[in-house]
Amino acid sequence: MSQKIYFNTASSFSLRRKLINLGTRLHHTMAPSHARRTARKLFLTPVRSKPKNVEPAGLIKDSVATSEGIIKTYRLGVGPTWVLSHGWSGTASQFFPLMEHIAKQGYTALAYDHPAHGESEGQYGHLPSFIHGFDELLDTVDSVVGVVAHSMGTASVLESRHAKVQSVPFLLIAPVLNYTENLFNSVIKSGYSLKLFQEVVGEVEQRYQHPISSINPYQRLQNREAPTIIVHDKQDRFTHFDISQKAANESERVELVATEGQGHGRVMQCAQTMSGFDSLIKA
Repeated sequence: MSQKIYFNTASSFSLRRKLINLGTRLHHTMAPSHARRTARKLFLTPVRSKPKNVEPAGLIKDSVATSEGIIKTYRLGVGPTWVLSHGWSGTASQFFPLMEHIAKQGYTALAYDHPAHGESEGQYGHLPSFIHGFDELLDTVDSVVGVVAHSMGTASVLESRHAKVQSVPFLLIAPVLNYTENLFNSVIKSGYSLKLFQEVVGEVEQRYQHPISSINPYQRLQNREAPTIIVHDKQDRFTHFDISQKAANESERVELVATEGQGHGRVMQCAQTMSGFDSLIKA
């Protein structure tokens, strides 16, 4: 989905949004096939972000063949493996500072670009492709001792059923625990035809046999037995801090570390995130 839609935080009435709604509904009525192609490109095409950080010394680049195409991987360190999953329109490079920290603690940090992101193959991105890419990457890793995920990446790792991550600790950064609600609200706020969006979602559901109604990261988190630490900024404009707070209040296995002034992106490399990782490996 376009960054302008997925990261849309507007809530007040907008004439532009009203005009978008009327225009996309009319397009859908008069040329439904073309409207779906246009919507597919709009809703399912992430921004190919450029690297956010300088590559750390010793970084090993590789690739893994998956059903979603070739996925680019980035490995740093020696020891048991922590897998790192970025969010929508992000890249593995956002994790480079955290990967250096993980490597210094005696672990391997394995990050990757999701399908249609960074240097990985793929034209379209969505949660089922995130999950498939994550699961097929895990198939190539001998031992996984933990997972780090950011934003939409948190939804994909929580929704994964892969045996290698069911009992390992999670470090979730700015998680989107109300994925479906957040997604539909973003589309509604943008003004785009909800009916048109639902048709695009329906195509993905049918292809992957993964109905959007079954996606519930919040409940998946509550059902986990392994420890989870959430690092979330109180002023995050894109994912809801109060939902992370609620998740921590309702589960003894979930701990919330609140930050201020780190936003949705900088929080990935703040001191509290580094300390959160340290707490999990000590536990």
